[in-house]
This record gives sequence, structure tokens and C-alpha cells, in this order.
Amino acid sequence: MPQHHAACPIRADRTRSARRPARRWLALLVALGLNPALGIAQTAQPATPPATGAVTRSAMDGVLFYQLLVSELELRQGDAGLAFQVMLEAAKRSREEALFRRAVDIAISARAGEQAVVALKAWRQNLPKSRDAAEIETQMLMALGRYQDAREPLHTFIELTPAAEQSGAIASLPRLVLSGEKPEDAAQAIEEALKPWRARPATRLAALGASSGAWLTAGKRDRSLALAREAHDLDRGYQPTALIALELMKDTPAAEVLVTDYLASPKPAGSVRAAYVRRLTTSQRYGEALAEVRKLTTGEPELATGWLMQGALQIELGQPAAAQTSLKQFLSLKESEPAAVLTPPIASEGDSDDMADPPDGETRAVLQRSENQELAQAYLMLSQTAEQLQDYPGALVWLEKLASRSSAADVPSVLQRRASLLMRQGQLPQARALLQQMPTGTVEEKRTRFMAEAQLLRDAREWTTAYTLLAQANTQIPDDTDLLYEQALLAEKLLRFDEMETLLRRVIQLKPDQQHAYNALGYSLADRNVRLPEARTLIEKALSFTPGDPFITDSLGWVEFRLGRAEEAARLLGDAYRQRPDVEIGAHLGEVLWTMGRQDDARKVWREARTRDAGNEVLVETLKRLKVAL
Repeated sequence: MPQHHAACPIRADRTRSARRPARRWLALLVALGLNPALGIAQTAQPATPPATGAVTRSAMDGVLFYQLLVSELELRQGDAGLAFQVMLEAAKRSREEALFRRAVDIAISARAGEQAVVALKAWRQNLPKSRDAAEIETQMLMALGRYQDAREPLHTFIELTPAAEQSGAIASLPRLVLSGEKPEDAAQAIEEALKPWRARPATRLAALGASSGAWLTAGKRDRSLALAREAHDLDRGYQPTALIALELMKDTPAAEVLVTDYLASPKPAGSVRAAYVRRLTTSQRYGEALAEVRKLTTGEPELATGWLMQGALQIELGQPAAAQTSLKQFLSLKESEPAAVLTPPIASEGDSDDMADPPDGETRAVLQRSENQELAQAYLMLSQTAEQLQDYPGALVWLEKLASRSSAADVPSVLQRRASLLMRQGQLPQARALLQQMPTGTVEEKRTRFMAEAQLLRDAREWTTAYTLLAQANTQIPDDTDLLYEQALLAEKLLRFDEMETLLRRVIQLKPDQQHAYNALGYSLADRNVRLPEARTLIEKALSFTPGDPFITDSLGWVEFRLGRAEEAARLLGDAYRQRPDVEIGAHLGEVLWTMGRQDDARKVWREARTRDAGNEVLVETLKRLKVAL
């Protein structure tokens, strides 16, 4: 809750409330036999009638009954101040937790944080053993930015938690950082408050992990990593540390060893390995990602998602036959699952207990959408692998399956895949006509259609037609960096190098962090063996935006080769090829190795590249120019 809530106290409007016929309403409700507590739990009555002569006493006397009714009626009439005061008085009088909670709720709803704290303090004074009161007061004080004041109720909350549940309670604390206006102060308060539990063996790991998570949430990644390392040194198999390290990996490479050590521990969670695979994939480290996902599918072969990830990576690495096997295994596992089983992700340590409850209607709908998206993705990839293997009828079968399940969002993908199949079978006009059915009602839809048709023409090697189409697109949608970039690449294909450079520099002007534009221009200069120092500067600029990108690393290796630095070129190209065994990277690496006198190594790389795409232009041109027969 933002700190300014404290400046919005709720006040009772006594003048208006005094004129309201509350007593008349009370009499009416009593006559009708209605419950005036409006949701406040009553003491349960026995199922059998009381013995003759016994007197059944209500847990609510007349005064309390009246207080609750007045509070709720005043709240409905808009006088939150009086409603709060009356409800808090009723809570103090009855010492009922539900009434204290209701008073707090009234204050929070009225955006009166300080009055909520008043109610919480009264709650704890009257019921000092209430764990809920201590927990909510901690949350409220943190939200108000009163971090030092929050330490005492935080201590009490943890102490009142059963010993077996303390680690989980501690692990949940980093989320408190999100609610305050000064996250660094909140993280510092949590770390200081947890010092006693860092000294206790049973809670040391949880306290270190929670402190690390708090600093991560606050954006202080160095401090987060230092605490995560402390926890890692105590137990390399502690899952929360691995999860924090996965998040830190985005921009802190040193955190990765915490993840790999965890995955090498005796019983790593499959969910952590899957998250690591996704992180490697995001970093375009596809070879490493595939190695990790294979461990996942070997160790947990019943996990369908693992096979889907494996298939996607195999496609990315040019292994369509292997990808088909993985994707069919995914579908087999999905088909064998009971239709009614829709389970949310397994809660990690520290998550609230309600994460284990069966999903409600809204959650089930989200899970069902996710399930459908996974199946659609599998069908689309299976169609793609069949096309790559030149099994066009098979590709069409998978597309039909996709079409039967696809949503409106999938329609462009289905049309593009159908068009590609038609083009592969020599029916380019029909393929273009199919893509021209795509909607163009919005700028984004129009842009998507232009890009899809241009890609189709590129694949068909219709460079001039594709260039003309994109020139038209850039007239209709001016200054679109993606369209300009694609037109520049086609200008290069047509040997219009000055025009290509003009278009790429326009992209850089419009979007200075567009790494692909720097890379494309730098690579083109290097490939033509002109302005090599400038080419190197452009490529290094591109690499500064996405360190480790295999395609940009390939460009850097190629310019180093042009500059006569063969050893450095071989190192860079080798790194890029190991990370992403792309055919063109392999062609470059092979040429560098060949000129260094390592002909056997060069032939090995070229043969491997040829198995992926024997018709690749760069590979074919390289072998022809060097007069190499494989």
C-alpha cells in the first residue's frame, strides 16, 4: 500500500449518521430473523436439538449485535469512518479475530493505512498469539514504508509459525519488497530482521535465500548474488538459490555456476532444469540448451513439455528427423493424459498453501489455453519438419490437425505454412494468393502480410519481386524498421550496395539499438573486403547489444579473417559454430581452417554443414571457389 495512504484518515460523519433510522432497520431485521453480522462467523450450533430445559445462548449479545449492524449499515451509506470505529470497538469487546480483520479491511478499503495499523495493534494487544495479526501488520507497515517498525511484528510472525513451517514462511518474505516505495530500504529491513534465523541451523538456508530474493526484487543484484552464494556454499542442492541464480543469469553471468551446481546435485527439480533450458535458449545457446533438455527427457521421460522443448531446439539446430521423433513423443504423452487433469505448476518452497488447491474456473481456462497453445505449436513444428524433409503430404496432414484446433491468433501461421508448402511444390502464384487472404485491417496486420509474402518470395529466390513488394510496403508504412531492414537485405541480394547501406543507416537512425542493422552493414563490408576497420567497429557495436550472439560472433570472426588474423577468426567462428551449428557459420569456419592448413578439420565441418542444407548458397559458393570436393 503506498505511503500516502497514511494521509487519508477515515472520519465518521456523525451529523448524517445520527439521522439514519438504524434502530428501525434493526427491528425489521430481528423480526425477519436475518443475520445482522453480514458475514461474521457465528459459533456453530449443535446438529441435534438441545436437551429439554437447556438454554441455547448466542455468542453475540445485544450490544455486539447492534454494533455490527450499525458498522455495516454505515459502511454501505458511505461513512467508512464511523463504520471502522464501531467495528473496532466491537472487535475489542468480543476479542473475535474475524471482527478485527473486518476493521482492518474497512480501513484498507478506505485507503487509510494508518488506521489499519491502529486496528492491527489493537488486534495484537487483545490476541497476542494471533499469527495472522502479526503477519498482516508486517505487510501493512512495509507497505507504508515503516520498515523499522515492521521488524517486531515480523519477528513475532515467524516465532508464532510452527517450527516445521518456518522456512516456508521466511521464504515468502521477498514479496514484501514489491509493496513499498523504497525497495532497497525494504530489502535491508528484511535482511536485518532475519539475522536471528540466519544463526539457527534449521532456518539458515531459508533466511539467506529470502534475503537474497529481497535484494533481487529491489534490483541490487550484486548483494543478491553474494547472499545466494552463501546459501549455495551451505547446500548446493537448495532449490530457491538456483531459482534466484536463474533470474540473475540475465545480466550476471557469474550466477550460472550456482544453477549448474544445483543441477549436478543428487535430486534436482525438473522445473529448474526446464527453466535453465529456457534461459539458455533466450541467450541463443542452443547446443547447450539441447544437451540440458536431453537430460530432462532422459530423467523425466513422462514430462511432455520436455519433449516439446527438445523438438523445438532440434528444429533450431537443423535436426528435423530427430525433432519429429521428439514432437511425436510429446503428442503421445498428451494423448495419454486424462482429459480432466489440468494442474497448475508445482508450487516451490515458500509458496502459499493454496497453490496446491485444485484450479478454479478462471485458472482452468488459462491452463486449457496453455494446453491448446502447446498442441498448436507441436502441430506447426511437425508440419515444418515434414516440409524440411520434403514430405509435403505429411506436412499438409499436420497443418490440417492444426487448423482443426487453432484459434484466430494461429490463422496467419497456418496460412504462411500452407503457402510455403505450395511454393515448395512449384505453385508460387497460388501460394501468394493464399497469403493475400490475410487480414489487413490494422497497420500491424498489413505489416504481417507484407513480411510473410516477402519471406515467401525470398525462399523462392524471387529477389526482385520481393524487393519491389517491400519498397511498396515502406511507402504504405513509412519508417518501419523491420520492413526497411528486410528491404536492405534484398538490396544486397540485388548487388545494390549503396542503397542497402542507405536503408540500414536509416534503420540505425530510427532505432539506435537495432543490433541486426549494425551487424548486416558490418558483415556486408567485410564480405566485400572493403572498409574493414569500419566493418569491425559496426560489428562490435552490434555485439555490445547482444553479447555472445552466434551470428554476430560469426560476423566478427569473418572480419578478423579478412584482416589477416586467422587464429582469432578460427577461435571466434569455432565458438559461434559450437553455440549454433548454422550452415553459413560452418562455411566460414571451414574456409578459415582450410587456409590455415587444417584441411581435414575443414572438410569435417563442411560435411556436417552439408547434411543440414546441401543447397545453401554460401556453402556451395565457398566449396566451388576453393575447388573442394567432399
